[in-house]
Amino acid sequence: MDAPARVAPVDPAALARVLRPFGEGEGLPSEAYVSPAVHRWELGAFLDDSWVCVGRAQALGPIGAQRAIRAGREAVLLVRDGAGELRGFFNVCRHRAHELVQIGECVHGGQIRCPYHGWVYGLDGALRGQRREAEPRGLVPVRVALWGGFVFVNLSGTAEPLERWLGDLDALTAAHTLESLQMAATHTYELAANWKLVIENYHECYHCPQIHPQLCRVSPPASGRNFAGAGAWIGGPMQLMPGVETMSFDGKSGGLPLPRLSAEQRRSVFYYGVGANLLISLHPDYVLTHRLEALAPDRTRVECQWLFHPEAIAAPSFSPAYATEFWDMTNRQDWCAVESVQRGVSSRGFRPGVFAPREQAVHEFVTRVARGYLDGGWSQSPESA
Repeated sequence: MDAPARVAPVDPAALARVLRPFGEGEGLPSEAYVSPAVHRWELGAFLDDSWVCVGRAQALGPIGAQRAIRAGREAVLLVRDGAGELRGFFNVCRHRAHELVQIGECVHGGQIRCPYHGWVYGLDGALRGQRREAEPRGLVPVRVALWGGFVFVNLSGTAEPLERWLGDLDALTAAHTLESLQMAATHTYELAANWKLVIENYHECYHCPQIHPQLCRVSPPASGRNFAGAGAWIGGPMQLMPGVETMSFDGKSGGLPLPRLSAEQRRSVFYYGVGANLLISLHPDYVLTHRLEALAPDRTRVECQWLFHPEAIAAPSFSPAYATEFWDMTNRQDWCAVESVQRGVSSRGFRPGVFAPREQAVHEFVTRVARGYLDGGWSQSPESA
């Protein structure tokens, strides 16, 4: 697939206004949210050429598991090989280009079989029963890396190592032991809104008193602050109200506190946006993730998962409902808001505004987007050259 043009098809004068200092910088222009050309450019530069989260390793299953997923502009086949290692391949048979597994499906077996003409590959991607000895036709590999139990892929193969791309995020999340947590629930939503509006909304609670009264009863909406550090992430903590254990309707936890948290961490919820498609919300007793798939300029699929400590899940009376029901309601409140914003940015009357003092993280996000538009790829920081 063709590489994107280095500079995005966005008005440079509008980007210059975005890149002004906080308090002066504006939001992104309309074409960033509605233009098919900009959307195609983003799929290449922000997703194909960078690291994209495609889900939890736990979802793949044991040796022989084969799951086809969407990553940016491509379909990727994730495979658990004979040694239990995770491998990635473009989901394309080398014979006549039929998809090996349908997107969203998971199959199991000791080999990969194309359903079109029956060509067979080992779990390492090598062609079996090879037709031409002098012309190997193994599956084309995709770069795969694991972090905290999450699977990331880099389609172009050109991104820097994942650990360097994540920077300080590994240390900031270490006490929550993400790799040890297990999935207890998954909800999927499809929104009539651009993916960037979902992330912008996530990065501020300035709107919370207006649309999230239940959230405001368990977490002070003005308590947020943002960390500074290296890596492709933005975010920081918000506090819990006195006497509140976690984010739930009554503030009570139906699980167990994550064992390595400090006393201060047990009083906080940490919200991090990672790259262009992963939001991680770390609670004292569970972790909520939002994984975004940019389907169209005005359409985004969001997969939410709730992760808990294995001992909490093993308890006979455990149910994730206290967390899932709270955040499902909060999500739906947010989705109404961002869909309204999508209609607003599509209006000929839209003019980008200047951010309020409590929208610093949103400014940082749109600044990284604007810098990426000019530099040709996802920006590690607002100041990246």
